[in-house]
Amino acid sequence: MSRTIFINLVRFIVLVFLQVFLLKNVTLYNLSTPYLYILFILLLPFETPNILLFALSFIIGITIDAFYDTPGLHAASCVLLAFVRILFISITVQKDGFDNEPEPTLSNMGIRWFFTYALILTLFHHFFLFNLEVFRLSEIPYTLSRFVLSSIFTVFLMLLTGFLFFRRKERK
Repeated sequence: MSRTIFINLVRFIVLVFLQVFLLKNVTLYNLSTPYLYILFILLLPFETPNILLFALSFIIGITIDAFYDTPGLHAASCVLLAFVRILFISITVQKDGFDNEPEPTLSNMGIRWFFTYALILTLFHHFFLFNLEVFRLSEIPYTLSRFVLSSIFTVFLMLLTGFLFFRRKERK
């Protein structure tokens, strides 16, 4: 088994475990819930084939759905996240840069790029997830406040994770 597959398998298990057993119970005033598990999709290597990216996104989404008892909400949101990730990376990263930077991590890509990447993808995921969850026009203010606050909380945890667990890139 190659090193990349092993790292991503461990990352999948750890993020699902954290989401289900720790972060599921963390809410701030019933408005903000972090969904750190999407970090798995964000940190997949650049050269991951699109079909595999969609399959892995669906698998992590349906796994979270099984624990949250939400039939398909997280799976659909994760598949949308994978699609937006493909678009964002194709727009912002040069094709020849894939050899130098294998993963879109904070240490590889820099804080400005990673913050923009995490923020935009998290906003898409959370907007779609919360609107699918409520699906009621009378709940628009509550849904928008949950969407914004949860996105801020999630991106904060992603940046914190990036600073804690990824080593600084050495300049040559």
